[in-house]
Amino acid sequence: MRNPMAIVNTGESFHFVCLLTRSFSSFPSYLPLDPEPPDHDLPWLLYSILSKPNWQKHPSLLKLIPSISPSHVHSLFSLNPYLLPQTALDFSYWISKKPNFKHSVFSYSALLNILVTNKFFGPAEKIRLAMIKSPSSIHETRFVLELLKEMDKNNELHSNFKLTVRSYNFLLMSLSKFLMIDEMKSVYSEMLNDKVSPNIFTWNTMINAYCKIGNVVEAQLYVSKIVQAGLSPDTFTFTSLILGHCRKKDVDSAFRVFKVMPNKGCRRNEVSYTNLIHGLCEAGRVDEAIQLFDTMEEDFCYPTVRTYTVIISGLCEVGRKSEGMNLFEEMSRKGCAPNAHTYTVIIDSLCKKNKVDEARKMLDRMLEKGVGPSVVTYNAFIDGYCKHGLMEAALEVLGMMESNNCCPNDRTYNELIAGFCKKNVHKAMAFLDKMLELKLVPSVVTYNSLIHGQCKMGQLDSAFRLLEMMRENGLVPDQWTYSVLIDSLCKVDRVEEARILFDSLKEKSLKANEVIYTALIDGYCKVGKVEDAHSLLDKMLTEDCLPNSCTYNALIDGLCTSKNITEALLMVKKMVGMGVKPTVHTYTILIEWMLKEGDFDHAHRTLDQLISSGCQPDVFTYTAFIHAYCGVGRLKEAEDLMIRMKEEGIFPDSLTYTLLIDAYGYLGLMHSAFDVLKRMFDAGCEPSYHTYSFLIKHLSKKQRTKDDSPSINLVSNAKPVNHADVWKTMEFDTVLELFEKMRQHGCAHNFNTYSKLIIGLCKVGRFEVVQRLFDHMREQGVSPGEDVYNSLLSCCCDLGMYDDAMMVVDLMISSGQLPHLDSYKQLVCGLYDKGNKEKADTVFRNLLHCGYNSDEVAWKILIDGLLKKGLADRCSELLSLMEKLGCQLHANTYSMLIDGIEGT
Repeated sequence: MRNPMAIVNTGESFHFVCLLTRSFSSFPSYLPLDPEPPDHDLPWLLYSILSKPNWQKHPSLLKLIPSISPSHVHSLFSLNPYLLPQTALDFSYWISKKPNFKHSVFSYSALLNILVTNKFFGPAEKIRLAMIKSPSSIHETRFVLELLKEMDKNNELHSNFKLTVRSYNFLLMSLSKFLMIDEMKSVYSEMLNDKVSPNIFTWNTMINAYCKIGNVVEAQLYVSKIVQAGLSPDTFTFTSLILGHCRKKDVDSAFRVFKVMPNKGCRRNEVSYTNLIHGLCEAGRVDEAIQLFDTMEEDFCYPTVRTYTVIISGLCEVGRKSEGMNLFEEMSRKGCAPNAHTYTVIIDSLCKKNKVDEARKMLDRMLEKGVGPSVVTYNAFIDGYCKHGLMEAALEVLGMMESNNCCPNDRTYNELIAGFCKKNVHKAMAFLDKMLELKLVPSVVTYNSLIHGQCKMGQLDSAFRLLEMMRENGLVPDQWTYSVLIDSLCKVDRVEEARILFDSLKEKSLKANEVIYTALIDGYCKVGKVEDAHSLLDKMLTEDCLPNSCTYNALIDGLCTSKNITEALLMVKKMVGMGVKPTVHTYTILIEWMLKEGDFDHAHRTLDQLISSGCQPDVFTYTAFIHAYCGVGRLKEAEDLMIRMKEEGIFPDSLTYTLLIDAYGYLGLMHSAFDVLKRMFDAGCEPSYHTYSFLIKHLSKKQRTKDDSPSINLVSNAKPVNHADVWKTMEFDTVLELFEKMRQHGCAHNFNTYSKLIIGLCKVGRFEVVQRLFDHMREQGVSPGEDVYNSLLSCCCDLGMYDDAMMVVDLMISSGQLPHLDSYKQLVCGLYDKGNKEKADTVFRNLLHCGYNSDEVAWKILIDGLLKKGLADRCSELLSLMEKLGCQLHANTYSMLIDGIEGT
């Protein structure tokens, strides 16, 4: 039996390890293993230097300074607890003054051990305070808290090295920084038990912490303690209460606190104003925020960089970016220099509006002013690029971050994962590995993006494996998780499986929302089970889940598909009766089906009704009419609608143009068909696979059959075009004729043309034509894209041309592209079937160096490929290879593999 620990990534959290034996038994019995283990020779070298008199002048020490990190200092003190305390103290102070060095909680804790062991309590108190103030994460704060608790348990230490009110206050502040409220309550109780009297600083820290989370009720209890102690709440107290009410979304109560401050003898300060301005902006009351901003100077308060940033952010959020920019320029003129957060607000606003070039100029300005971008700044760019599909640009920003020593965080990777899931789920999965490598914790958002990406690629098995992985990692799938899975199952007609998943939600204590219901209702309608869809609508209403327009549209479409227009119209009335307004999509569904029945008059009346209801026809509405007119040869009316669309600012899509091209082709008017293609090019609308398929069909066909006559109602009577037949009969000469016709009409063939043609030919295995077209493409200086390569690879594998497939893989990898794992699965399994074990092993070994997610490789190739083909021995060998190369597999994946291997 294999040892799972050899390959499973346990994901264990940071833990404490005993590193040394201490002479002072009262000190805690553990110190932490430093998160970044240092070079072990350096601490011993430092100890050797420090053991000598006048160590500061030692010639080797100056050379070592650039290499010394907090980890080295931690190890120096931990491994040498008998180092003279004064020497340890002097060295600690000396190294802290060196550029780029900053003590960590771990280096402080190790020094504290030496000082306390030697009863240097005076200096130890200063080091303890420094340690309390130094945590940079929740984990470090929790370590400090546990260390202090252990020290406090010892009677000798308790009497000689008791925590002072100052230490308690700084500890509470440190806990407050990370909103560790329960721990704060515990420390406050221990403070009272320790007979240490709280002061106003203590109570204000507690008040501020509760206000940060909007718990004003609990904060008021500590306000009452201030009063009971005979003290008066101060500016900090009231300012915290303003913050608390704003966090609770109760800005009016915050205003009341703000107004009462002068009556209580408390001067309002810049933070008081900024907190209230922020609250008003968060509530969308930006004009009131501006009015308050304008009155600050009357109260002898002057806007800080945070005040400006908050109001600039508020203006940008409500679409008043130009006003925000004016304020940005004003703050600079008034001598208030924007900081990283201010620039980030502007950059984020520009990126969200797809004005990335302007955002880059703002970044350049930021750098010119010597302001370093933060992780939030870079994330704004990455999010902007990802949302618009500019993944190469997003990766450039990631590279810029890393070169500027700015560590990406979980949000950085979540944005990249969401972006890549739209185009290349393999790269998205690879970023999951990167997250884990950097000790970042994937969230429900991370897994939801990946599940959606796998579903979009049609990889439902992988999506469900991610769901299981998610659960194993202690995450609870939410409504969004299940809505994606249910919708994806319905889209591939696996409606009964979707229903089982839907019914399981109750036992998971999850209530189905309108998105989940709508997905399943649409699924039932698509497979003709309209009655089941109706039953689900009734269930939805009894569960107090209100249907929306999408829900009703799914039912209306289902009724139309089953040729029950009358019932569909009644459903529209029911929809209105339920207070749901029909949308342009509702009317378009009805129009499409009326036109399919040839009822143009009713369709036009419905269009008029659409407009009178306040809706505007969209590209789909007009395309439905154009489709119908083209189908009956009424191209004049179709072209009139194209003109109408242009007048209304509606842009035809690829389908609209393609329908016209096909209609002209049926009439033998190829000149007009190519004129439409030219219009398509000029409008920046990319021709689709279907566009080129129709053009090739009409170029190839020399004679019309009777069925091709435009007098026939093509919409209702003609059989749909089988595009596969077009590609199967297409010759390379036809491609050249297409290119020539395109050139003559001023729309030269391009990357998209080659891609669509190659992909179409690959689907039907026309490798010889593909090869000539591929060579032609490269001769013209056009580089194939990932889709072209993957189609070519799949075609080679389908045809059993594995040597050619291996050449395609090599070409892809050399150009930085990732072959689809489905193609790799075909290639590896095909090579094994042909007895080419050595080649299969080589292909698999090479793919492990390409950056794929290890779990996904195991799922697709080992489980879905080899195990399903009964090749358990081959699977075991490749699993061993993954182990040998250090691939980390999730425990659940490993378990599936072992069960599959042993069960074969």
